Amino acid sequence: MNDDNSRVIVGATVSVDGFIADRNDGVGPLFDWYFNGAEELHAGPRQYRPQGGYRPAARSAELLRETWPRVGVTVIGRRLFDLTDGWGGKPAVGDHVVVVTHRDPGDWPSRYPDAPFEFAGSLEAAVRRAKDLAAGRTVSLTAGDLAGQALLAGLVDQIDMYVAPVVFGAGIRFFGDHEVPLTLLENPSVVEGDRVTHLRYRIASR
Repeated sequence: MNDDNSRVIVGATVSVDGFIADRNDGVGPLFDWYFNGAEELHAGPRQYRPQGGYRPAARSAELLRETWPRVGVTVIGRRLFDLTDGWGGKPAVGDHVVVVTHRDPGDWPSRYPDAPFEFAGSLEAAVRRAKDLAAGRTVSLTAGDLAGQALLAGLVDQIDMYVAPVVFGAGIRFFGDHEVPLTLLENPSVVEGDRVTHLRYRIASR
């Protein structure tokens, strides 16, 4: 367990059988709960917000209003960065993004010169930099391969699983294909939403 104030949280919507996407990176009905309510919410900083937003039902909206402002920095892998083109230089959540990559980002920095994105050659370096930038706020680390690496390295403080009532059968796992270690978790906090159950687990002291 990390003792500093910038907690590292792995969070994602996940199917009942543990998948965050299908084999083609499709999310299918996993994200339906983001759009089954009436009130519009925005995740990113005001200057980066796209037109439109999320519309989760009441209990999920309350949880997201509490959670999103606490995120200072998001750490993502190169796969997600390439799939989204770095969200056009606009952080999806938080004020900064640190990308873990061993490859040159090419012309991306010149296409988005004002984007609050940085690149790190290792996960450990990315988390260190993210904590510096977060200045006591939460560091959000994306699920998938990167999350598996982080759990193996002992870098994760909390796991947030937004469980959607669907079985995928195959796809991209919450912790990727890593054989993650036996890890004890504290009892979860549970919020029952509409078409989603929010589970928040802190890592028990090792």
